[in-house]
Amino acid sequence: MLSSLMLRDGEVSSGGYTVDYGCGVRVLHGEKTGYAYSESTDMPSLLAAARAASAIAAGSGNGGFAKTAFGPAKPNYYPMQRDWRGADAAEFLPGLNKLEALIRAKDSRVMKVIALLGYSVSDILMYNSLDELTSDLRPMASMSVQVVFQSKGSVQTKSASRSFRMGVEFFTDELIKEVAEEATSGIDAMFEAKRPAGGQMSVVMGAGASGILLHEAMGHAFEADFNRKGQSVFADKMGKQICRKGINILDDGTLPFFRGSCNYDDEGVPGQKTYMVTDGVLTSYLHDRISARFYGVAPTGNGRRESFRYHPIPRMRSTYMENGADGTVEDLIKMAGSGIYVDEFANGEVKIGEGDFTFYVKSGYLIENGRLTMPVKDINIIGNGPQALADIEAVAGDLKVDPGRWTCGKGQSAPVSCGIPSVLIKNLTVGGGQ
Repeated sequence: MLSSLMLRDGEVSSGGYTVDYGCGVRVLHGEKTGYAYSESTDMPSLLAAARAASAIAAGSGNGGFAKTAFGPAKPNYYPMQRDWRGADAAEFLPGLNKLEALIRAKDSRVMKVIALLGYSVSDILMYNSLDELTSDLRPMASMSVQVVFQSKGSVQTKSASRSFRMGVEFFTDELIKEVAEEATSGIDAMFEAKRPAGGQMSVVMGAGASGILLHEAMGHAFEADFNRKGQSVFADKMGKQICRKGINILDDGTLPFFRGSCNYDDEGVPGQKTYMVTDGVLTSYLHDRISARFYGVAPTGNGRRESFRYHPIPRMRSTYMENGADGTVEDLIKMAGSGIYVDEFANGEVKIGEGDFTFYVKSGYLIENGRLTMPVKDINIIGNGPQALADIEAVAGDLKVDPGRWTCGKGQSAPVSCGIPSVLIKNLTVGGGQ
């Protein structure tokens, strides 16, 4: 079940309710994989999907998985207090109206407010030829708002979102106030921001949303399918030091209520915490069952898919770097001396093979003489994932996993979370003015 409600300038502009239902069948035969699905679960339809998947996978070699011992039943990382399926969309309208009223009351420059509440509940049942039967009830709730501001002929746009695996208890007054505050904070700096001179310099990435760079520029390169095919820059780096000691990077399916968490992945493997980098050393890729069999290791619970219409592939869950021991973000700014401080990135591009990335800075400041000065805009951060890892000079102790509405695309979409403590990286290229 998937439902949404959009409020535009105080009026409901759209809403929807969808029920999606079906079954996917995957067949492995040696190195070949066949996948088919049916939008009906009667026996003839299921048999037809199974035959189609078998025909696709037909070939030589031995298929299947080795039996894996997963241990006792897992805890539920996202229990619902109240199921969305028993709620009426009309009861959420006062909250959305309150969100708009709070935003308009905070800033007279507000031109337009678009608020969206979306929620879903998925019942997932998984069975395989190892006689493993698992089920998972997955709630998801998201609230986002986009605000357009105008001042002296200039227009700025700010957005904020929250998303958790929760039931109706997600939608609280506290949440509404928090989103309204984030959507209106920092607007003065956005209007005052200027484009700085570009060049190679130190960059301090703020805690939280800056973790999207960690996700895109490094996390994808740790997914096992890219490494198995030799497409990742880390394909030959297992067991090697790839960044300074003390740095730990992990992908976690066990954070309570977070968007990227999963009791079981879409192959029935229990959610778990996987350290990809331990004390600066590459110690694990992110595996589904297929890549785990290839590497001769246990699956890490990263076999994920968008829906029953897609086959599982290695995907991230909640990806973040653990706290460091280098003080506060203010300490890192002083340590940098000069450069750029970034607390939020927007669109980015990454080449998995080469590791090269470009990210647009949504919010940031110039660092001069060890302190923040001018707010900046219209700049890109350009670098290389492995080199950026190696160039991390300091990691603060202020880890934040961002609670926003993050979605990862890899041929199919998957909800994820990302986070990072404040970090200082030397020698990144900042594309700015002259």
